[in-house]
Order: sequence, then structure tokens, then C-alpha cells
Amino acid sequence: MSDKITKWLFFDVGTTLVDETKAYDHRIRDAISGTDITYEQFNEKRRYFAEQNMRGDIEAMNFFGLKRTPWHSEDEILYPDAAEILAHLYRKEYKLGVIANQPPGTEQRLGRYGIRGWFDVVVASAEAGIAKPDREIFLKALDIAGCSAGDAVMIGDRLDNDIYPAMDLGMSTVWIKQGFSVYQHLESSKKVPDHIIEGLSELKDIF
Repeated sequence: MSDKITKWLFFDVGTTLVDETKAYDHRIRDAISGTDITYEQFNEKRRYFAEQNMRGDIEAMNFFGLKRTPWHSEDEILYPDAAEILAHLYRKEYKLGVIANQPPGTEQRLGRYGIRGWFDVVVASAEAGIAKPDREIFLKALDIAGCSAGDAVMIGDRLDNDIYPAMDLGMSTVWIKQGFSVYQHLESSKKVPDHIIEGLSELKDIF
């Protein structure tokens, strides 16, 4: 992509920069505790909803009539290649930002992971009062960055929350198929993302 100095790369956080596998497992086991629903049954339904391009864990909880249990951010870990790729992009003079649905304290968590310093803009749903896929959270980030949609890229794992809303605004997109997003599928009525990758390190081949 051209015009690197003015190009903004916006990242999702969960299952994009941060591996949430253990946090999801914790939430699911809490939700089914005291019921006769097995982890395997829940996960099968979670996969089913993911294949419908929906958030599988929440939809599965609704299906089984389970209470939404707390999210355990302490179970999250940074993907091993996250810090390296952010440093690589920063050295290439890209401006980096975050657009994410996250509980309060996103900037502090990014700081604990050691990656807060790479980002010039952090817009998270808890603090912004807007959540993806609402276009307003993308527009808010673009406004803070002083960047047009055409000069921005959205990098995320979910088609429904990250890729399609960004595409509708005219942003370029990179779909990173990590976690349960591997079960999502491209909709024939939508355009194809600019790039489809299976890990953060592949961004070096694009930018």
C-alpha cells in the first residue's frame, strides 16, 4: 500500500492482538456450571453460531438460557508475534490505532502487555459508549486520528464486527482468521476483504 506516512492501521484487540482462548473457556465453564450442559455441547452450539457470522459464546448462552457470566481479562495473553509486528509497522512509519469492543481499562491492559506505546489512538467501546459494529465507533476513531476512511485499514478477526462495517465506510480491511473466526464465512452479498491472513506475522507481507 502506498503513502505509508499518512496511512493508519487500526487493530481490533480480542483474538486479533490478544489470545482470548482461556478467557472464553473460563466464561463457558462458569456459564454451564451446575447444569447438565456439557462443554462439548456448548462448544458445538458456539461453533454453529460462529458459522452464521455471529458471536458464538453469547448466542449459545442465549440458546441454552444461560446467564452471561463475567469476562476474565486476567486469562488473556498477548499473541507471541503481536509486539514484534507492531514494532515492525511502527518502524515503517505507519500510524497505529485501536478500535475495539472492550471492558473498561483497555489502555491499562495494553500497557501491561507492553504495547500501549505503539498506538496513537485507542477507541474502546466501554469508554466511547459505542460498540462495533456501529459505524459511529469507527468514525470516532477516524475523527480523532484526523484520517479519512480511504486512508485507513481495519485489521480484525470478525467479519460482522470488524471487516464488514469498515468496508461499508470505505476502509481497507485485513481479515485475520484466528480463534472462532475460522468458522465464519464470506457472504456472497459482500465484497471480499483486501487481505485474508491466518496470523499477525503475515502482515509483514502486506505492509
